[in-house]
Amino acid sequence: MDIMIAFDDKLLVGDIREIAGDLETDTSIRTAVVISLFTDRLANPDDELPAGDSDRRGWWGDLLPEIDGDKIGSRRWLYVREKQTPETAEKIREADQEALAWLIDDGIALAVSVTTEWIARGVLAERIVITKPDGDLVNFRFNQLWENL
Repeated sequence: MDIMIAFDDKLLVGDIREIAGDLETDTSIRTAVVISLFTDRLANPDDELPAGDSDRRGWWGDLLPEIDGDKIGSRRWLYVREKQTPETAEKIREADQEALAWLIDDGIALAVSVTTEWIARGVLAERIVITKPDGDLVNFRFNQLWENL
């Protein structure tokens, strides 16, 4: 069970909510998926940072992971200034596939499939299908306004 992040799929922003003086919780995997995709993962030493950036970002907790090499988030932030091309959509897909791989490693999912496509000028659509151990499918769809218009 996680503290729920009330996430706006259109604006791609989230917030923590309170119910009767307590934090709202989430028993699904939605909050875990949102954190995995929309938290900035530490860039690898060989990653090319966006022009003018020297900050490799990342979550501070990754400095002392409970499991060696364990990292939170996605490296999708590396590509937000790139042009709207099929190659950029593929880089985002790969970054988010990497960000969600822990679901398989931890036995929460049998498979994770990420697809991306440009659905309009400046809008990247992302579809995620997670196959749970019992075979049930969980679907997510996010449409992101692209920063480099």
